[in-house]
Amino acid sequence: MQTSNKVLDDIAKVMTGAAGAAQGVREEVDGHVRNLMERLLRDMDLVTRDEFEAVKEMARLAREENDALSARIAELEGKSATPTQ
Repeated sequence: MQTSNKVLDDIAKVMTGAAGAAQGVREEVDGHVRNLMERLLRDMDLVTRDEFEAVKEMARLAREENDALSARIAELEGKSATPTQ
């Protein structure tokens, strides 16, 4: 009975060690993949979220200004189209 428990204890220790080693390998691979992806993204010269949001806001403001100017032009053209007496 004592021998069986010793064998099971040894197997449990080996399995625990293997699980720990597998976890270490997984973390190392995750780190390498993360570094590779970050390097690839940097090399692609992508814009950041902040830069994108800033340009999006500039486009919105320009669109509003364009709409206001278009309305003003239409108003001025309407006034000039009416004959004066």
